[in-house]
Amino acid sequence: MTNTTEDRAEEKRGAAGAVQSVDRAVSVLEILAKLGEAGVTEIADELGVHKSTAFRLLGVLENRGLVDQERDRGKYYLGAGVLRLAGAAAIRLDISQEGAPVCRALADETGETANIAVLDGDAAVNIMQARGAAAVTAYNWLGRRTALHATASGKMLLAHLSGERRERLVTRKLPRFTEHTITTSAELRQQLETAAERGFAYSCEELEIGLNAVAAPVRGHDGAVIGAIGVSGPVYRMAQSQLLDLAEQAMKAAEELSRRMGFPG
Repeated sequence: MTNTTEDRAEEKRGAAGAVQSVDRAVSVLEILAKLGEAGVTEIADELGVHKSTAFRLLGVLENRGLVDQERDRGKYYLGAGVLRLAGAAAIRLDISQEGAPVCRALADETGETANIAVLDGDAAVNIMQARGAAAVTAYNWLGRRTALHATASGKMLLAHLSGERRERLVTRKLPRFTEHTITTSAELRQQLETAAERGFAYSCEELEIGLNAVAAPVRGHDGAVIGAIGVSGPVYRMAQSQLLDLAEQAMKAAEELSRRMGFPG
């Protein structure tokens, strides 16, 4: 059955309404950021909407922890959820800035491609890349989201997640990218335990044939793992027998970057 003209028009109205709601919710956050605190009437006036609409928007944002309310005065202000989001963004910006010279030094030292990755939901995203003299590929990993179970950086990030969250990601369906990709939870769990113990993870042709990699954890000021720095390169230059030496170089780079991020060691 095909949609009628009326159905399509209704879908468009629904989509437009959803976009408008998101726009208004963001505007509420901006108003509170500007004013510090505000009541429903003030927010409704700023938005140019009815008080009931402003109240509904505030209710959704409050449920998400993005705004909070002073119960005695009824004023709303930005909640801790905003700080959480801002903190995640700040960490990404800080590690990118502090990691640039460390990433370049690791690439120069190994001659291969060095990357810094952070956790992005259920994947690792590369936020910094530097290529050494021996790196013949022009492939750009910057900004690319990669599977946690099939990459060295991803395994390192996954190994240091809290137990419940890690287990949820380990026990889900693990896509196969090559014949070497780990696709069973038991094998992945074992590799993660080993990686956490020895301080580095590796991947051998698990994401792409002909590509190996190693990575080590980067820690923030409180000791929590906030990223991973590693080296990737072709199998003919990064054979399994050479990965331990490269892992030691990656771990030294990770220690340096962790120090720059405030980790006392």
